[in-house]
Amino acid sequence: MLRAYLKLHRKGIAVALLFGVIAAVIFVLYQLPVSAVAYVAALWAFFGAIALGLDYGNFCLKHRELKRRLDILGAALEAGGNAGEGEGTKGGEGTGTDTGETQNARRSVSGNGSQRDRLMFDPDVALEHLPTPSGLPEEDYQALLRMLCRERRELCEEMERRYREMIDYYTVWAHQIKTPIAAMRLMLQETDMRALREELRRIEQYVEMVLCYLRLDSNSTDYVIREYDLDGIVRQAVRRHATTFIQKKLRLEYEPLDARVVTDEKWLLFVIEQILSNALKYTSEGGVAVTLEPPKTLCIRDTGIGIAPEDLPRVFEKGYTGDNGRSDKKASGIGMYLCSRICANLGHGIRVDSTPGQGTEVRIDLKNAELEIE
Repeated sequence: MLRAYLKLHRKGIAVALLFGVIAAVIFVLYQLPVSAVAYVAALWAFFGAIALGLDYGNFCLKHRELKRRLDILGAALEAGGNAGEGEGTKGGEGTGTDTGETQNARRSVSGNGSQRDRLMFDPDVALEHLPTPSGLPEEDYQALLRMLCRERRELCEEMERRYREMIDYYTVWAHQIKTPIAAMRLMLQETDMRALREELRRIEQYVEMVLCYLRLDSNSTDYVIREYDLDGIVRQAVRRHATTFIQKKLRLEYEPLDARVVTDEKWLLFVIEQILSNALKYTSEGGVAVTLEPPKTLCIRDTGIGIAPEDLPRVFEKGYTGDNGRSDKKASGIGMYLCSRICANLGHGIRVDSTPGQGTEVRIDLKNAELEIE
């Protein structure tokens, strides 16, 4: 801090030293007594040191106050951005290194949406009582920060507007496309057109993927956390893929799992359906096995083409398809990404093991969920 102070006042210090040198030269030229010169120099140094010390102390106070206020503002903005993701740490408590005022800012912002919005988007509220650093006029300083906060507010509002428009459009699209799907299903009930039914099921799956993708980061994600019968969820997923099992003449190895898990039925069902869909897509002979490893790890194994070792670490990356996806032009690389995100939100672990030419195994760890039952 001393270095910053000296750098800020380097011109004034240089001028003071210059005048001191000039005074010393004048004293020498006039051959004044050394005692008189020393006395004047001592007084000048004494009062100069006092003035310099007071100014430096004021500089340090302003610097600490500015840092404290900015820390509070940063904590408030951070809490505003994280609100809705579990409300931060329980009860909004800060870490042991936070000041009391910072903790209060986090608590108040996390628990009050309108106050959070004001802190995030109102420069006058966000900059209230921020001190002015030494050497910069208060009006200029406040105007600069208000301009930055205003630009940030406008950018956030624009991003929020575009996101809402995208959500509205795809939500309407998804509901619109469900109408002809339902009509087609009714028309197909009296005929035996398995291939057409399978394509219709795929359309339904893609629609659900769109809705899942849009709702994944939404504040209105409709999680219903309860204790469910795992067999009931798995059977629903298997029934939806029954036509594909029959068409490809693949066997299903499945015995009752006799387990109950704390999860969200709809979102876990989506994950299991997606894993089964991938298993059936890349398996031409053999079958799929669904088992439960103790204590509560759901395992889905197939005898398909497997995944290349270099692709395995990236199977959960958004948009990554690997060699298998490049051979299958319809692959989007979104399915497993959604599965990993959903499992993370539900507190479930997910892992993929595979050997090329022998098959793939997906494990979903259902025992680690730390969720509150509604």
